[in-house]
Amino acid sequence: MSRTPSNMLALGTIAPEFYLKDTNSNESFSFSDLKGEKGTLVLFICNHCPFVHHVLEEIVMIANDYRVQGVGIIAISSNDVTNYPQDAPELMREFAFENKFEFPYLYDETQEVAKAYDAACTPDFFLFDNQDKLVYRGQLDDSRPGNGIPLSGSDLRGAIDGVIYNRIINPNQKPSMGCNIKWK
Repeated sequence: MSRTPSNMLALGTIAPEFYLKDTNSNESFSFSDLKGEKGTLVLFICNHCPFVHHVLEEIVMIANDYRVQGVGIIAISSNDVTNYPQDAPELMREFAFENKFEFPYLYDETQEVAKAYDAACTPDFFLFDNQDKLVYRGQLDDSRPGNGIPLSGSDLRGAIDGVIYNRIINPNQKPSMGCNIKWK
């Protein structure tokens, strides 16, 4: 398991636009199509990463808790499927179904979207406010596979609450940690 930290895109960055196919619905969507009224969480994940598997239950709970409060949730996989066939779009669909995703799981075949977001690892989290400005990029919480710290989602949940309730979000944010994105 390689441990790769987030690159920590500059706060205030406007969400890069994209147009990607959703493996769940087979329709294509842009950021603008999927963004939430109060804010938008873009997360880079993949099917095979043990770091993603470690946090997956909490990610789904966060999505279920916050999308009803006006937060758009968008998952994207950008891995090279030639060398990592377990991340192929048809398997993404199965993965989303098995894990009860109620949010789009988009496939970034060209990897241009991951590059635009300066995504580095899976999972990598990017939270934008209702003006599409980046207000949080960093970890879900301090839990990692094998470190014994229980999942809470506290860092990400605190930032999402800040977006929803118009609170100041601490700019001192810890990077996420995970498997590196599998570049072509």
